[in-house]
Amino acid sequence: MIRSLLSMTAIAVLLAACGSSDDAAPQLNVTELAAGTYAVSAGDAANPTAGKYYAAADGSRLLVLNDGGQQALSVYRRDVNGGWQATPAGATSLELLRSNAIGSNVVTVAAVAGSYTVRLASGAVATFSVGADGRIAAGTSTCKVSGELAKTTLPDALKLTLTTAGCGDLPARSEGYLIVDGDYAPAAFRLVTGGGGVPVDLWAYAD
Repeated sequence: MIRSLLSMTAIAVLLAACGSSDDAAPQLNVTELAAGTYAVSAGDAANPTAGKYYAAADGSRLLVLNDGGQQALSVYRRDVNGGWQATPAGATSLELLRSNAIGSNVVTVAAVAGSYTVRLASGAVATFSVGADGRIAAGTSTCKVSGELAKTTLPDALKLTLTTAGCGDLPARSEGYLIVDGDYAPAAFRLVTGGGGVPVDLWAYAD
């Protein structure tokens, strides 16, 4: 009887080990940088992909890598006490080729209050306004862009919940960040979210 129980226990342990091995999702790893804002590059050293890396002291991270047209090619995000998430999904490791620390600022909702226009990939435009309370209200354009802004610990950014309607293939709802950067001038900021298979990246210009 004892031998039978031991055998059953051993089999159960073996099956559990096999199940955990099959079900374990690969963990995404991205080069870790100290708190601050960085100009970075990744990929092929002969033809690198450039971007910006935003790091908070609480462990939150945001990395946006751009294509040749300065549109978000891939977005890597890590919330406090969470794991890295990538848009598009699929990558399991990202090693930065270069990182240079640059100046960073705390962004407030009041600082970005105003009226703005963004141009979509189709060439159409969308208008919206940002209130001092962080609410994004759609304008009169056919494409309706609305949502909410909130504080984040990340430098140069505000947390963003983005809602769209009548905007072609843009997702109806997505989450990400409003990012302010002097390098974006004359754009006031960009709205970057992981809204599906590819990043959403809207550059906003003050009206």
